[in-house]
Amino acid sequence: MTSVANQKLVDRLRAEADPQRAVPMRAYMRDQFPFLGIPSPRLTTLVRAMALPKPTEDDLRELALFLWEQPEREFQYVACGQLRRHVKVCGPGFLDVARQLIVTKSWWDTVDTLASHTVGPLVRKHPELLATMDAWIGAENMWLARTAILHQLGYKDSTDAARLFHYCAARAGHPDFFIRKAIGWALREYAKSDPVAVRAFVRAHDAALSGLSKREALRNVGG
Repeated sequence: MTSVANQKLVDRLRAEADPQRAVPMRAYMRDQFPFLGIPSPRLTTLVRAMALPKPTEDDLRELALFLWEQPEREFQYVACGQLRRHVKVCGPGFLDVARQLIVTKSWWDTVDTLASHTVGPLVRKHPELLATMDAWIGAENMWLARTAILHQLGYKDSTDAARLFHYCAARAGHPDFFIRKAIGWALREYAKSDPVAVRAFVRAHDAALSGLSKREALRNVGG
């Protein structure tokens, strides 16, 4: 996509703005970001109607960074959607772009999508990126740590359980809700593949894990 096409996309979405709808949407996100007021189904319809061409990696980089510069949150949602749809065209170097997006305008709505649908597929395709995940789990920026914990959400039976458990144990004592919730979520998801291993991990780290993490991890498998 060219810069002209990217601007055309922005202009089209701005034309659909609904200030009344934007108020509760912003409130739901704790007033972190302004919104255009376009509901998710309508946003998807609008983007599909534009029939965007299949992008190259460079196109995706340009589009994502351009949309991230826009103040309204829907633009970041579109960027996440395009990355999710076309991540297969990206090489390992695209992880640097994903990192920039994760640490900019950070909140769970975009970070979680980037973690499981952009970072996860990149790491799975390019195992050399595991070293970056090993660095992110210890990062001061909690959104990078959350991404490391969540990047295997879609791996199912292919999950590197040892790495997942190591990450969860490493950040078990983190005080922030978003890290504790991520630990529980990642463990709960892996429990669909190996509930015995998850129960054993929770028992072994009972004193270190927060109550939130334990409840989330064992929600569907019991203690």
